[in-house]
Amino acid sequence: MKHNDNEYLNNMRHSCAHLLAHAIKILYPGALNAIGPAIEHGFYQDFDMGKWKISEEDFPKIEAKMREILPRWVKFSFNEISLAEAIRLFKDNKYKVEMATEFAAGGKKLMTNDPGDFLDLCKMGHVENPSKELSNFELLSVAGAYWRGSEKNKMLTRIYGTCFPTKDELDAHLHQLEESKKRDHRKIGQDLDLFSTNPLTGQGLILWHPKLSVTRNIVEQFWKAEHYKRGYQLVYTPHIASMDMFVKSRHLSKYINSMFPVMLHEYIEGESAPDYQVDEILKPMNCPNHIQIYKHRPRSYRELPLRIGELGTVYRYERAGVLHGLTRVRGFTQDDSHIFCTSDQVIDEVRGVLRIMKDFYALFGFKDYQAYISTRPEKYLGTLETWHMAEESLKKAAADEGFDYKIDEGEGVFYGPKIDIKVKDSIGREWQLGTVQFDFNQPSQAETTDDEIEEFWKLKTFKHKFKTKEAMAKYLRKLGRGFNVTYVDADGKEKQCVMIHRVIFGSLERFFGILIEHYAGAFPVWLAPVQVALIPIAERHNEGAKKALQALRDAGLRVELDDRNESMQAKIRNHTLQKVPYLAIMGDREIQGATVSVRTRSGEDLGAMSLEQFVRNVNDEIERKH
Repeated sequence: MKHNDNEYLNNMRHSCAHLLAHAIKILYPGALNAIGPAIEHGFYQDFDMGKWKISEEDFPKIEAKMREILPRWVKFSFNEISLAEAIRLFKDNKYKVEMATEFAAGGKKLMTNDPGDFLDLCKMGHVENPSKELSNFELLSVAGAYWRGSEKNKMLTRIYGTCFPTKDELDAHLHQLEESKKRDHRKIGQDLDLFSTNPLTGQGLILWHPKLSVTRNIVEQFWKAEHYKRGYQLVYTPHIASMDMFVKSRHLSKYINSMFPVMLHEYIEGESAPDYQVDEILKPMNCPNHIQIYKHRPRSYRELPLRIGELGTVYRYERAGVLHGLTRVRGFTQDDSHIFCTSDQVIDEVRGVLRIMKDFYALFGFKDYQAYISTRPEKYLGTLETWHMAEESLKKAAADEGFDYKIDEGEGVFYGPKIDIKVKDSIGREWQLGTVQFDFNQPSQAETTDDEIEEFWKLKTFKHKFKTKEAMAKYLRKLGRGFNVTYVDADGKEKQCVMIHRVIFGSLERFFGILIEHYAGAFPVWLAPVQVALIPIAERHNEGAKKALQALRDAGLRVELDDRNESMQAKIRNHTLQKVPYLAIMGDREIQGATVSVRTRSGEDLGAMSLEQFVRNVNDEIERKH
């Protein structure tokens, strides 16, 4: 048994979900347990509570019942049953009957398990000795969740919990959760007036307020300058695009339920009556447009590698229940780039991307990160030779750049292998940021297959645009699949490009959500929306402070003057809570001596200094990006 083994941890947490289900069914007669999977760092269990309502205030009682049950759970026993047996055994639980019927229809085995006194229908893994292995748990929160994730179904009660092999690990995780609550970017965003959402704007669409817009602009300008230095050509592409483009790229067949249609018009061939309609849609990704820029004219091998970059805003539908501040939204800006190169250039190009990641992450204080290389899945496009070349290139590039990497066997997407980079923030939480992804789909060109026609015809939100299946097939065959992205080699022959997708931050919205929590809202001076709060002690000092304000602004600093009719202590407290890096205080002595008395947001008194010295000190800190 390995305590850090993901399979073991998942089995342990899933087993704990069973324990929770048993306790709930004892304490709340008539409650029905639905699903209870392991998730990252814990588990949840869904319940139809019937006449009962529970809250976090009930957790001590529920946990006590779980601990009372646990000594009786010596070992899980398992048994394969028929659908008829499943329906008989779980006739009082409609959720179990529905799942059993679905599993049986799909040809899956139906399994029961019982740790001693609680029979359940379940096919997942479990621990060998539950009474000894499940003792370090805690319940965390209650939420609502629709059965099977559909708003058409009943809202169930979801209880979240966590479980660890040792008490020390549990205590460390609970401490991290407390720190996370303090750093919740949604609360900090409200307290510091950084961003908001509004129902009139739309769910999952972020309003960036002036302060956070300042910081975003600094990050964007830095991103652009660094990419120009590293040979990227930056572009702009429209927010909407023809559906045809995403049919050719096959994004539509994979992501149609995440796309926003914005405009519908009839498509007419010649003089004939329209037989299908075409949407122009809000773009869900930038890559097909970057391909169109590449293909605007023939390309020579001498132009490669060609690196096209964009801070491109895309739109994807997320269910209302999963929207979360800046980190789960419906409109977001990706720091998206695509590299077109030859196979001989691949390793150098991937190494170049990894170097950017190292430099950028270090700059923002992310010094601990892990690379994960996802390899060929069961269903894939391209040849085995191409996949082998790409996977080996990723491994070699990661090793050459000093990245410690793990292999996610078979977890690559169908169109190519990838490297994902997960970073740890200041309190040890892991976040996925960067990705380097090969694409064997879009650069190629192929005819539409019969299987693809069947796949498209099953898409309800797509096939209604056509009068007949034959009309849809004609449309798909005319478009084909892929864009035939090529270059002319030294021998004068046309060859297919290697295409690499890459992001460093992922999306700016999510990155800023992570960044706010990483810094707990206290941005370093170079990123701080307001770098200096100028505080006159009394009203008679306001004129002198205004002159200092102008001098500091002329020096390029972001300064606010607080000349409110409040005490100096109240002003200091306010700007400290607003996490302004420097507070510059001016009274009689400072006015007369053309100085400021400087305090930091952490409470350190730096004493009096001339405006010139203060500007030099702050600019030095900005230059060092500390």
